[in-house]
Amino acid sequence: MEYVCDAPGDRTWFRLVHEGEATAESEAMGHAVEKHYRREWEKAEANYQPTTSVYIEQDIGKAAHIQRAMPRFVTLRDQDGRALVTAMVPPKGQTTGACIVVGPGNADPYPDHADAIEALGRHLGIRLDRATCYPYRR
Repeated sequence: MEYVCDAPGDRTWFRLVHEGEATAESEAMGHAVEKHYRREWEKAEANYQPTTSVYIEQDIGKAAHIQRAMPRFVTLRDQDGRALVTAMVPPKGQTTGACIVVGPGNADPYPDHADAIEALGRHLGIRLDRATCYPYRR
């Protein structure tokens, strides 16, 4: 995981960088972030264009391309490392695009963590409001 930013109340946002981290997040939170992470990784990988025709060198830069092209998956952790919120936000440098913010078992994280979600949005320069980012609102 990579550090993203601090949030109020001794909480911290981290980016999920590897599929194994997404798998662990799915297990800890009881939702399907792993499936979404894998799908987005595969889409970004399919769009990769090698910069050389030399076969052995064609994958140089692929991982960096994927990390730039796919949405960022982030997790909010408390000071004990417990997962509290998972979010999918647009790729770095993009301020628009789909976002999903969920709590354990796809529960609404906004009642307990709105201040932390707002801190992430400020840090990224994007709006992460409940109306557009929480997909299971009734």
